[in-house]
Amino acid sequence: MHSGHGVLRRRREPGSYLSILLPLILPYPEHVGEIQVEALSDSIPSEARSVRNLPAEISNSQPILQPLLTLKMGSMATTPPFEVLTDARPEDHSLPAFMVSTTRGFLPRMDPIVTLPPEFDALESILQRMPVKTASGAPGLLALGKLGDEVEGGFPDLTAAMDRYKDDLPLMNALYRDYSFLASAYLLEPCHGRFVKGEGYGLGRQMLPRNVAQPIARCAEICGFQPFMEYAGSYALFNYRLEEPAAGLEYSNLRLIRAFEHGLDPESSEAGFVLVHIDMVRNSGPLVAGTVQCLDVASKKASLERSSFNEGLGNMLEAMKKINGVMETMWGKSRPTEYTSFRTFIFGITSQSMFPNGVVYEGLHDNKPLSFRGESGANDSMVPLMDNFLQVPMPDTPLTEILQDFRKYRPSNHKTFLAHVKERSLALDLKTRALATSKEAREALQSDDERELLRATRSLWLQLLNEVRDFRWRHWCFAREYILKRTTHPTATGGSPIVTWLPNQLEAVLAEMEAIGRISREEGDGRGLGTTCDDIMEAALRQRETLRKEVDKYCAERGVTRT
Repeated sequence: MHSGHGVLRRRREPGSYLSILLPLILPYPEHVGEIQVEALSDSIPSEARSVRNLPAEISNSQPILQPLLTLKMGSMATTPPFEVLTDARPEDHSLPAFMVSTTRGFLPRMDPIVTLPPEFDALESILQRMPVKTASGAPGLLALGKLGDEVEGGFPDLTAAMDRYKDDLPLMNALYRDYSFLASAYLLEPCHGRFVKGEGYGLGRQMLPRNVAQPIARCAEICGFQPFMEYAGSYALFNYRLEEPAAGLEYSNLRLIRAFEHGLDPESSEAGFVLVHIDMVRNSGPLVAGTVQCLDVASKKASLERSSFNEGLGNMLEAMKKINGVMETMWGKSRPTEYTSFRTFIFGITSQSMFPNGVVYEGLHDNKPLSFRGESGANDSMVPLMDNFLQVPMPDTPLTEILQDFRKYRPSNHKTFLAHVKERSLALDLKTRALATSKEAREALQSDDERELLRATRSLWLQLLNEVRDFRWRHWCFAREYILKRTTHPTATGGSPIVTWLPNQLEAVLAEMEAIGRISREEGDGRGLGTTCDDIMEAALRQRETLRKEVDKYCAERGVTRT
């Protein structure tokens, strides 16, 4: 008997730079109902090409094969399986660097590759000389305003060298990381120069030259990323090394591989900003394992085996508490007064005044401008996993549309897993069954023990929602203290409205907590869920009032509306 988890296999064939344009063609898989996802071939309808303004290159390209999903039928399995690795297989370089596992969660399967092959010595050299403060402590190219001259003055196009290593997917991920750092630094160098003088950002460079555009597009295609810096595949989760390999992932043992400003110094705010994210995600393995356990239990029969289900919820809750605890350390490891200086380099193109017409990738897309969102911690997969598992409803607003657009900026395996969890949770009617919100479900509880287990389920469910609330509230506090109090720039690095976007999701989880609390009061046995949940709800409702006052204040100051 199977729960719908199984084996995922990905085959890749060389093709043109399709990854730039695939997101324009392929919708996000809200419902994965096919036994097999077929390859995207060169038979894309001509009307789709014209509607999306796709270049002729797309229609003539070789196939890019999407994941093949092998359906394993179980008693309640209606969706394709998804393989969650229990062995991350770090030595296997034929697999993508990012595959969800119960051991490493959403971290890459192996520690990121640090050293590039000798063919890429020119790339290594420019990246080592690039930061405002280099590893030696000397001013780098960005401090001197000379990176653009270096890129334009003889830096080689190394695209052809990539095909020698195209089957080594972790290495291709490292090249994607490195080229995305170079691309962002090149495009935003003029903005940084103005910012440090106390001026506005002005315009970035409007064209990415061929010697950077071609290779970043190629390695992004092979790895399944956008050809622009992403949170997981580049800036954060594939951008650390271990000072002492035997010491593992302890925070004090983490160092950045690439940086823009002072990040090669582990005590710097730039390093702290990135390394805290890595430290958070290293606790995501139990979160994944608990999710899988709960879906497995719910898949086996119509009536939940609540002891095992609650155990899974409990493991998820402990993981979220650890993640939030690490998140709180951001205040001491990345100082609010220093964030905006290195933040310049992680802006994207979409919705940014620095790139009003997009950016031309020289030699690609008929030299028509392209637009991509910037790096953002909002692209992490942990809280979206909770949203999908717990079925947190989001409002139908333009702000939620931005949240959905962010889905494109995650590793392919993460995207597929999140879609799988959402589909399984809905197909299994998980929330209704877990919380016993139907009359039939409540009447089926025959004993006091069963009713007590239901009470425990509801309590754990509400506590999990509270951890999501805690995460999003702290994210709002970061935005307030690190950004809103220090700059009037209206958009976040990912292109979302800086004042209203985070509150959109925070209000959603607060509303869901209120709804679950009401169900527990009205449909329980009169005891409620205990003092822990009572205290949670009291604090959450107070926090909602505080949030609304703060958002109203910043909206009024900046002349923006909530939606």
